[in-house]
Amino acid sequence: MTREEQATLAGTRSSHGTMTREEVVAFFKRRAEKYEDLDAAALAADYAEDAVIESPATGKHGFRDAEKALRVVFNAFLDLTMTNDEMVIDGDRVVTVHTVEGTHMQELLGIAPTGKPFTMTVAFIYELRDGKIVREQRVYDFTGMLIQIGVLKARPAS
Repeated sequence: MTREEQATLAGTRSSHGTMTREEVVAFFKRRAEKYEDLDAAALAADYAEDAVIESPATGKHGFRDAEKALRVVFNAFLDLTMTNDEMVIDGDRVVTVHTVEGTHMQELLGIAPTGKPFTMTVAFIYELRDGKIVREQRVYDFTGMLIQIGVLKARPAS
């Protein structure tokens, strides 16, 4: 018997296979731990094979490129931290809000390291199915981050 069948028999999943609130909370707690470890492979394993991921930094991609895209960010910001500020759960849809901080220590998308830090708020919008992420949309100010790390210059407000 699979873990999913056991969970259904134990009553921890609803009749149509969605995760319970407790399962969702536990799932994202584990993801937070994987982010602390900058574990791209473990994070990528949370996506369904047909997942769609949209990111301002790495564009739209699927499961096959998830680990590579995470490594791009983790390699550029070796001290990256992500604090979970808020989580909203509505069935199989979840929104998480985080404070992300790091220092640009290695190349990022062809941009030489600047050694400058950044801090930003990010939101992740998820759709889950059968204990996996099938859709993830990352929302953050990529241009603002580039300004903070010194790649772009902002014009003063007039």
